[in-house]
Amino acid sequence: MANLKVIGQNGKASGEVTLNDEVFAIEPNESVLFDAILRQRAGQRQGTSKVKNRSEVRGGGKKPWKQKGTGRARQGSIRSPQWRGGGVVFGPTPRSYAYNMPKKQRRLAIKSALSQKLADNELVVLDSLTLAAPKTKELVALLAGLKLEGKVLLVSDDNNIKLSAHNLPNVKVVPTNGLNVVDAVNYDKLVLTQAAVKKIEEVLA
Repeated sequence: MANLKVIGQNGKASGEVTLNDEVFAIEPNESVLFDAILRQRAGQRQGTSKVKNRSEVRGGGKKPWKQKGTGRARQGSIRSPQWRGGGVVFGPTPRSYAYNMPKKQRRLAIKSALSQKLADNELVVLDSLTLAAPKTKELVALLAGLKLEGKVLLVSDDNNIKLSAHNLPNVKVVPTNGLNVVDAVNYDKLVLTQAAVKKIEEVLA
């Protein structure tokens, strides 16, 4: 079991937390982690690209010229794909890019991301993370007191924290049950509360 220092919101150490090795100290599986990132990004694609095929293009109802005797190639419609302004062949149509992964692999991916954060000293555990009111200035001061720089991912269920981070481009707040692989990998620092650690371990251990 790995022990990690718990920090208070004032920036001072307030104890230690014992992390479950099954969640925070496994050998990261880079292949599964990569697959999970691709899956999540694919699920975020809108899939709204659309072109018109020959049945949707306006016009072209009349045969442009008779079948034989003109010396020209036979044509059935001026909206055939080979014509300018005609329909598009095999073009994109609205679709979902989402696909699924086995549950065990999804769990392994998030555990791999958490374990890598701990190994890289990019995991911070706070005793609590709350604000009395949504104030961006107070959240900036809090992060400065904790000496958190770069892109910071805060895992908190406190609505005031979420509202306070709206205008901070390098700070993102996700609820405990919303922690995901892409955010965990993209951000330089992952900040958890003791309550969040306990909840994550209950789900993943």
